[in-house]
Amino acid sequence: MFTKRSIALLLGFIALSPVVYAHDGAPLFHAFRLELDAGENRDNESISNWNLDGWVGGDDNKLWLKSEGAVAGHNTQTSENWAMYSRNVATFWDAQAGVRYDNRPESTSYFVAGVTGLAPYHFETEAHFFASEDGDVSFRLREENDFLLTQKIILQPYLEFNVFAQDVKDLDMGSGLSDASAGLQLRYEITRKFAPYIEVSYESLFGETADIADAKGEHTSDSTITAGIRFMF
Repeated sequence: MFTKRSIALLLGFIALSPVVYAHDGAPLFHAFRLELDAGENRDNESISNWNLDGWVGGDDNKLWLKSEGAVAGHNTQTSENWAMYSRNVATFWDAQAGVRYDNRPESTSYFVAGVTGLAPYHFETEAHFFASEDGDVSFRLREENDFLLTQKIILQPYLEFNVFAQDVKDLDMGSGLSDASAGLQLRYEITRKFAPYIEVSYESLFGETADIADAKGEHTSDSTITAGIRFMF
């Protein structure tokens, strides 16, 4: 999942983190979420995913870390590792800047800038721009919300899409809206820190990206069903 380069990147940010969260000797806090799941796609191929998201710091300044990716069969399809400085700029909103390193599908580094926070009607929002080491620019938006069916059963719909400012041949991405995914996660919180879940998701390619995949004889959409565990720490 991790390469020496990505580990060095994250350790470098952690080494600099005292600069990020030093603030009048105030205590440090942290909040991390780890999700691990496995299942099958529509081709009956085994898949697994990981998603780590969280921060360490104070109310105003945080070191924010993310790692996410997917494995199909025995091959890692995607792998992203983020490290960002996060600064509270408004009630429920942080501005963020940092770096992202992907070692799948291609080894690429990015500068990241964006915001994360709580939009009206309790939509948790992440919006980030990326500039790669090759000068390629892209944008990602993710929205999710929690609906309490009971005090322990939570339904979480989510939507995520990516937009590219130009064609990126190495990634088989065309300019414009490249892909989008939508899903529903149903989890049972045994405790706030431990919750098994099932998740149904649908992904689709669009525009030039879909044309590239179609020309290669690849699927332009896919659906998956997975079961997993969520940890909070």
